[in-house]
Amino acid sequence: MGFIVWLIIGGVIGWLASIIMRTDGQQGIFLNIVVGIIGAFIGGIIINGGSINSAPLTIQSFLVSLLGAVILLAIVNLVRRGSVR
Repeated sequence: MGFIVWLIIGGVIGWLASIIMRTDGQQGIFLNIVVGIIGAFIGGIIINGGSINSAPLTIQSFLVSLLGAVILLAIVNLVRRGSVR
């Protein structure tokens, strides 16, 4: 059950991050899930010292994950285009 919740929350986080970074037209649901999960890990490294699964789902952990996903998309945009949109 936890894995399915990770996929759903990861998809929502990735989708919101892609809207913020204006890349939502380029990504599908699979890439949104990947961006959300990797973004949660990046946010966990930056804010919580590397733990993605230590806290229950709260607004704070959701925002940390969203921040990590936005950072991930900014890095991807920087590598692809040479500038952040």
